[in-house]
Amino acid sequence: MTLADADIAFAKDLFSELGNVTTRKMFGGMCLYLDGDVFALMSSDSQLYLKAQGDIATQLSDEGAAQFHNMPYWSIPDAALDDPGEACTLARRTIASLM
Repeated sequence: MTLADADIAFAKDLFSELGNVTTRKMFGGMCLYLDGDVFALMSSDSQLYLKAQGDIATQLSDEGAAQFHNMPYWSIPDAALDDPGEACTLARRTIASLM
């Protein structure tokens, strides 16, 4: 199963206020990049995950986020999928955890 163009457009629009968000299809899904660094992925079933580590990863897990396989990616809460501002705030927090 591969992602539809509409799924890719949705993800880019959701994170558009972050700045230079680009995508690259991989393994039926895609990676999302901010200024050349991976910050999220979308699986082949159109689920969005943010890359996170440390306290924010623990918080996401405690709040019920699903981990993408055994990788440092955590599902985005449904509320953030409906609110680009909330999605971008969460993305900024997860990006900060990677530095």
